[in-house]
Amino acid sequence: MDKLMDNRWFIKILALVLAVLLYSSVPHTTNSTKFTGVNVPGEQTTETLNDVPVKVYYDTENLVVSGIPNKVKLTLKGPVTHIQNAKALRNFEVYVDLTKAKIGHQTVKLKIKDLSDKLKATIKPSRVNVSVQEKITQEYKVDTEFNQGLLQEGFAAGQPVVEPNKVKITGAKNLIDRISYVKATLNVKDQINKTISQEANIQVLDRDLNKLDVEVDPSTVRVTIPVKDISKKVPIDIKQIGTPPSGVTIDSITLDTKDAVIIGSEHALKNAHVRVEVDVSKIDDNKTMDLPVIISNGITKVSPEMVTATIVVKKQEEKTISGIPLTILGLSDQYSAEINNPDNVDITVNGPSSMVNKLKSKDFNVFIDVSNLKEGDHNVKIQVEGPSEVDWELDQSRANVTITKNNA
Repeated sequence: MDKLMDNRWFIKILALVLAVLLYSSVPHTTNSTKFTGVNVPGEQTTETLNDVPVKVYYDTENLVVSGIPNKVKLTLKGPVTHIQNAKALRNFEVYVDLTKAKIGHQTVKLKIKDLSDKLKATIKPSRVNVSVQEKITQEYKVDTEFNQGLLQEGFAAGQPVVEPNKVKITGAKNLIDRISYVKATLNVKDQINKTISQEANIQVLDRDLNKLDVEVDPSTVRVTIPVKDISKKVPIDIKQIGTPPSGVTIDSITLDTKDAVIIGSEHALKNAHVRVEVDVSKIDDNKTMDLPVIISNGITKVSPEMVTATIVVKKQEEKTISGIPLTILGLSDQYSAEINNPDNVDITVNGPSSMVNKLKSKDFNVFIDVSNLKEGDHNVKIQVEGPSEVDWELDQSRANVTITKNNA
């Protein structure tokens, strides 16, 4: 063996064999990383990061800045390992430096720091138009707003109570100058028939009702809106207008609804009344009529607005009953009396046909009362007792009577 090792040719041949073996053990491809997926140190690549936050440096105590996007797109170019580290750690910062900016509108450049010097960064957008304004704080009174259409019929909303009723608003001077409305809007969806109280968010709007980007302290307030009943149930009065035609008497007028519900102010409801007016001047028979319900001043609504009236009439008839004898009442036993004129009377009766047609002379008691009279001739009023359902009239209203004293 020692002899072989001393042989120069043997050593050369052995070295050649070992070299061939070593060479064959190494992969021989033109692009090994392409197929094995292994990153070769120093390889260059490009990658884009979306939604990279932007940091803004400025005097937050005295200034308000607008126009800077919250996030930007960042494209990185460089070695694969450095890009992977930057992507995983996010140990860099995209920022805008406004520490020396003046008040007004200006274009500023977005910058990046704490990024590996092996990487090249492209920010999109690279520049932005910003507005730097003086920050001011003012106090405003809060108005309330809710959907009045949700009030149930017969109910009204009183004066809202807001606690606190003033808020402090902080923002850029140009926005503060635009403030026209500071509103607390109630989130109510159901019908309202009782007092409501809830927390409401504050909205700050300009005159065109655009929402302004300002800070409100406090951002919510408690709003209480008193709700009260403004309805009342009252009877419907019936008023007759005019005079019935000749021969017609109104027996009754009834309504299909006797009461109405009215809505109005508290003062108006105290003395409110409603009525229907029935013109009887043209009613000559039983009939029904649809009539409007008339309301008094201060009443805004009535229900029902129309009612149906049923009118019952009595037809009138006139009849003369003749030759009804006069009787004498109240005569003392010591006196005698004689009617000189008239001995009997005629009576004209007016009333419902059904009643008048049945009347006879016996249905009337025609008399004179002489209870307080002494001897002599007297002119005495003739009196009548008869059915209450009819009217009557005598052809003579007085009678001549002679009273004499009886002999003992």
